[in-house]
Amino acid sequence: MDNKRLLAAIALSIGILLLFDVYNRATRETPLPRLPQETAQQAVPATPAPLSAVPLPGGAATRAPAMASAAPAAPAAARVVVDSPRLFGSVNLRGARLDDLVLRGYRETTEPNSPLVRMFADRDDANPYFAQWGWTAADGHTAVPAPDTDWAATAGTLSPSNPVTLSWDNGAGVTYEIGLSLDANYMFTADQRIVNRTDAPISVLPWARVRRERTPHLAGFYILHEGFVGVIGERLTETSYSNAKSEAEKRSGTAMEQDSPGGWAGFTDKYWLAALMPADQTASTHFAYRHVAEGGNTPANDRWQVDIATPAPITVAAGETGRQATRLFAGAKEVRLLDSYRETLNVIDFDKAIDFGWFYFMTKPFFYLLDWIFGVVGNFGVSILIMTFLFKLAFFPLANKSYKSMSKMKLLGPKMTELKERHKDDPGAMQKAMMQLYKTEKINPASGCLPILIQIPVFFSLYKVLFVTIEMRHQPFFGWIHDLSSPDPTNLFTAFGLIPWDAPSFLHLPAWAIVMGITMFLQFKLNPAPPDPVQAKVFAFMPLIFTFMLASFPAGLVIYWSWNNLLSISQQYYIMRGERAKKREERALIRGKR
Repeated sequence: MDNKRLLAAIALSIGILLLFDVYNRATRETPLPRLPQETAQQAVPATPAPLSAVPLPGGAATRAPAMASAAPAAPAAARVVVDSPRLFGSVNLRGARLDDLVLRGYRETTEPNSPLVRMFADRDDANPYFAQWGWTAADGHTAVPAPDTDWAATAGTLSPSNPVTLSWDNGAGVTYEIGLSLDANYMFTADQRIVNRTDAPISVLPWARVRRERTPHLAGFYILHEGFVGVIGERLTETSYSNAKSEAEKRSGTAMEQDSPGGWAGFTDKYWLAALMPADQTASTHFAYRHVAEGGNTPANDRWQVDIATPAPITVAAGETGRQATRLFAGAKEVRLLDSYRETLNVIDFDKAIDFGWFYFMTKPFFYLLDWIFGVVGNFGVSILIMTFLFKLAFFPLANKSYKSMSKMKLLGPKMTELKERHKDDPGAMQKAMMQLYKTEKINPASGCLPILIQIPVFFSLYKVLFVTIEMRHQPFFGWIHDLSSPDPTNLFTAFGLIPWDAPSFLHLPAWAIVMGITMFLQFKLNPAPPDPVQAKVFAFMPLIFTFMLASFPAGLVIYWSWNNLLSISQQYYIMRGERAKKREERALIRGKR
């Protein structure tokens, strides 16, 4: 098989894969959860205290305007302040909802005064998103808290050192309690207790839910999962909003419903996660994803919900107390933090909330290697350069063999041209003569493809690390690169900022992409020239195609590709120079023998 044909096919395949990976799905979906069946149609007329103007992840800080109403305004609901080293916000005592949560340490942009990222927001916000706990009366007569019930609290502040208990008495001998606690990071624990002071048993179903009343703004990349996520039945489950909506339409609003031994489920954004799980990961738990269109079947009316509950109602005997404990993670998907929860709380595969993709077995170790190097050098961009150099060293023997084969192919260029001219009217004979030439010179024409084949999984794994890990978010390099996870902001078509013009996205050609294109062109020039003119033209245009293709990729990935090209050029040049010297020595030896 001709080496150039194989290389051309692989290069084109890489181009197709890259285009496929970065293809932006123009999906603007809108999901949210439905209240449990018994309360799904009940309104929640709470009027919470005002939120600070902090935007939701990926959304605007603008709040939907209040609707005028002839009815008198309900009194403001009381709140319990949430205060921890990594979170602040409040719990709405009307409905026992955690609907005000802001992440300390994470901002919307790289600007130092950019608003902090808001995780949860109340129902007066433009993007309501909250967690809630409650009960359903399984026996049909026990009074349970409603979505607008006002709870009492034992303290005004919930912090890692100060748990808070919410309580409500139904006036008929039954008291409901929610013991809320919070660790130093993003994990809440809710101990739901029901105290039966009546003289008869009661049957109730405790539940917890995360509810989203708008479909969030989606990053929309094919390689990134956004929507429902969880490990249910010991299997990772990922369902996009659009697929969940289709499934829910077939099943009266329920996209998925399943009992599972432990596990977790919730909503994932690119960097943020809200997930529920039983505190006892050995206990059987009922999970459900729900969708309902309230007020019309349009994205603006979509409502999404993740529910967890006991598989069957809890029966509480007279004078006894029943309980069910759940946990809620609401925060940033930090790799080491999710790993720690997986280990210390036995939350199965909790680290898979980060979408590491098909190359999980490579992507996650790559992250840890990058993170370790970062701990030494203090710059993720430099870490990428060092890691790439280490990869080059690790694969040097294999790459060395491949580049030697390619250098020999280049030196055989004149002979191959001669064979082409001799058999230009007989392609079969030309192919047979070339194969004989490869055999005589002991060259494997396919071996030159190995560096590219090795680079493909490395490329995609590093792409995933840069794209999905929050540790890479807003990490600077040098100069104008302030965020390695975002595209290079410079643009040739605006004279790198000198021309005040908002160029269209397809004309975005940043400085690092140009560097990458030049290094790719130089690398191709070191390779043997394809004997086929069509292949030669394909190779000539490949650097230009890749330059525009990678222009919108994360800057860290383009820097990696440029540096990898430079290392490859150095290695090829060194090997080819050695091969030429070896050939000269062989010719001198032959002349000496004559």
